[in-house]
Amino acid sequence: MSLGPSTTSPDPSVSQVTRPRLIVFTRYPEPGKVKTRLCGVLGTVGAAELHRELTEHTLAAARGLRSSRSIDVEVRYSGGDDASMRRCFGDELAYRPQGEGDLGERMARSIAVALSEGAPVAVVIGSDCPGITPDLLGRAFDMLGEDPERVILGPAFDGGYYLIGMSRERPELFQEIAWGTEHVFRQTETLARNAGYPLRTLEPLADIDRPEDLDVWYSVRGRTKPRVSVIIPALNEEAAVARAVESAMTVQMAEVIVVDGGSRDRTSAVAASSGASVILSRKGRAIQMNAGAARASGDVLVFLHADTVLPVGYDLAIARTLDRPGTAAGAFRLSIAGGSRSLRVIESLVHWRSTALGLPYGDQAIFLTAEVFRRVGGFPELPIMEDLELTRRLKPLGQIRIAPEPVVTSARRWHEGGVWRTTLRNQFYLAAYFAGVRVERIAAWRGTHTDQADQRILTTGDILDG
Repeated sequence: MSLGPSTTSPDPSVSQVTRPRLIVFTRYPEPGKVKTRLCGVLGTVGAAELHRELTEHTLAAARGLRSSRSIDVEVRYSGGDDASMRRCFGDELAYRPQGEGDLGERMARSIAVALSEGAPVAVVIGSDCPGITPDLLGRAFDMLGEDPERVILGPAFDGGYYLIGMSRERPELFQEIAWGTEHVFRQTETLARNAGYPLRTLEPLADIDRPEDLDVWYSVRGRTKPRVSVIIPALNEEAAVARAVESAMTVQMAEVIVVDGGSRDRTSAVAASSGASVILSRKGRAIQMNAGAARASGDVLVFLHADTVLPVGYDLAIARTLDRPGTAAGAFRLSIAGGSRSLRVIESLVHWRSTALGLPYGDQAIFLTAEVFRRVGGFPELPIMEDLELTRRLKPLGQIRIAPEPVVTSARRWHEGGVWRTTLRNQFYLAAYFAGVRVERIAAWRGTHTDQADQRILTTGDILDG
């Protein structure tokens, strides 16, 4: 099957000067449509943001090569449109849709069009391999310049390839390939050798497709994932604490500290058997969290309620959130266990408050670097509202951002007093707080409305969300 000049008409936005062409294959970073194998770890928004960063990294390498030699750079995209791609990645590049067909048909077509428009050589690269550099791309073009009959391949560690280049149309190299499998490079290599094409390969590189690949991205960016310390204040939480600890332990090398404020049940024993380090402290959520922070050795501190479960891959969500410029701290989106429609409304209200006002509460697992925590003096040791006061102290240092991945918290406090009755009453407590009523008095009011006030540590989430 020929994929010559008649396949696609020349694009006037692409230079008609006979220069080598570098073609970057990518997608518009739409949540849920890119890096889907990473959505379970990063969430759909986080996976899309990672794809955008990888594409920008690849285009920076392409621009670096273009600054040192005469080449054209063309972006072949799927999803989105020309205007959205230009807004996202810059207006000075040439953009074209990839068109229909499987990956092989789309790559073959892009090469055929480039050669038909006068490019002496065409090199196609993907956008998810952070090891691509201007030097590596330059060597690929040099190899093609030495022998126009050559085919150049850049193998990926997962069995695919990150680069293919040629000076002649070779449509058979893109046919009957098991795209998306570990056999792609070997099948293509065999086809080239059987056809008698001189073949040169570049060094193998890693691409970013699976959760275990993410450390490669951190390495390329010149840093490692921060070590995380998860601090769980607890009081009489033997029924819930194991799940909280186990969710924190899903991250390799995470430090998990349960701070027991004098439980009368088996909270300490259950936490220790689940893998946490357990320390004892005076009762009081702020006191306990400060005690845990003083013992913690991590770069980042996460303050997790004992009845709340962290999302899978929470360390990556934390790193991505804190890495955004102007960020002082973060928290997770709140999800409440149970199927009640009223609880879904509460979740929506909490999300609005957290994002619009920058006021997440403790049941959303507030996280920040240990250095920032020390700078603001830790939690004020109040009987309640300590998380609200912490966020107010953090505001001058930057934004408090909400990671889209949810923590899941128990619905027990809503069940104890009724969703709407408790919520409306607690808005009164919030108004009193902002009106200047001492938190000790508000805590006393709260204690008169529940016979379990001495069984669990009072929290702003208890007071304000239900």
